[in-house]
Amino acid sequence: MSTELKLSDTGADLDPHSVCEPQSTAPSAGIDIRPIPRISVQGFCLSDNTSRTIEIAAEDRRMAKAHVKVHMGGIPAAIEFYAQAPTPNLIIVEAGNERSALVADLERLAEYCDAGTKVIVIGGINDVSLYRDLIHQGVSEYLVAPIDVYQLIGSIGELYGDPDTEPLGRTIAFFGVKGGCGSSTVAHNSAWALARNFENEVSVADFDLPFGTAGLDFNQDPLQGVLEAVSSPERLDETFLDRILSKCSEHLSLLASPASLERTYDYGESAFDGLIDTMRSCTPTIVLDVPHVWNGWTKNVLVSADEVVIVAEPDLANLRNAKNVVDILKQLRPNDRLPQLVMNRVNVPKRPEIKPDEFASALGLPAPLIIPFDPQLFGTAANNGQMIAELDAKHSVSALFSELAQQVSGRSDTYKTKRTGLNSLLSKLIGKTA
Repeated sequence: MSTELKLSDTGADLDPHSVCEPQSTAPSAGIDIRPIPRISVQGFCLSDNTSRTIEIAAEDRRMAKAHVKVHMGGIPAAIEFYAQAPTPNLIIVEAGNERSALVADLERLAEYCDAGTKVIVIGGINDVSLYRDLIHQGVSEYLVAPIDVYQLIGSIGELYGDPDTEPLGRTIAFFGVKGGCGSSTVAHNSAWALARNFENEVSVADFDLPFGTAGLDFNQDPLQGVLEAVSSPERLDETFLDRILSKCSEHLSLLASPASLERTYDYGESAFDGLIDTMRSCTPTIVLDVPHVWNGWTKNVLVSADEVVIVAEPDLANLRNAKNVVDILKQLRPNDRLPQLVMNRVNVPKRPEIKPDEFASALGLPAPLIIPFDPQLFGTAANNGQMIAELDAKHSVSALFSELAQQVSGRSDTYKTKRTGLNSLLSKLIGKTA
């Protein structure tokens, strides 16, 4: 994913005259509206009517998976808020009736929008040319106030239900280069940090079917999970997936492994493709906990992931295995970013170790993230079914997982100045108002 940020890469090419005529508020108006996937939505309103409309929409059955928060203050409030916080999947902002003010405010807001964030603008300017320009240049949708519930939900559904748009979800695969190196612990804590720090929806899929630990780590005991999903591909859709996901926290869900030896788990190379595709269609971030085995399907999962994190300990066997993994991934993913290396259990007393920087240099990878050996901390968290940040949020290891979450999220540093595809449009519109 490019690090260059913009409000949206796509916009629905709708009939511009639709902005002039609000949809009917009759119950039949919502029959064909698509369900909204598991996304985070934040609204910044100027009027109580718009605020109430968004709140009512959030209670609609089609919005059941979405996480919605409503603020007052319009675009200026959004600018102030996102100057210190990451942006959600969708921002809804209400603007005033002045074209020049709308353009200027959007330009400032764009500086703080992460890549992939979509923006719906609700404004009082009923101008088809403005609508066309905003949609064409990157604003996801422009609605003329006053809006109704079905109009808003329908607009969101069009943004996230268009089959021509890219899948919503981004997959991050965690893989330990040697058994027992702590890859699952790193994956689960990173997923928890992603959900907490970015307040976006994250799903964890534990692909270690016989020995997975995600249920233990998150203190969950779900009756269904990955096994049911891959065993019944004909039933697999968003509704079925939503039924077998277990809720771990406000923004985090789990697809657990059975952790049972009552059967063997011999799957073909593409056995998990349908599950991953379904998860990508309805969840912004998917963390894949891939077991330390090498077969057709694990290779396929790693090769097809958007981001790969390999976890290793600083010894010779780990270095050999890591070299093999990195070499095959470089060969099969020539146009993708190099894997992120995490060195786990560093500085074990009396153990001869390879220095992390030398380890990474031998692999041709950037400097690794280093997690120190701390059996008391990790053992207590594991026994309690807690994440490190839940046990001790101020511990330095908790900050390391937040750093890793930032690196693999595909998001920008929220404190950096960001540019947007709206720049050329805004210059053009300002010229029109001069």
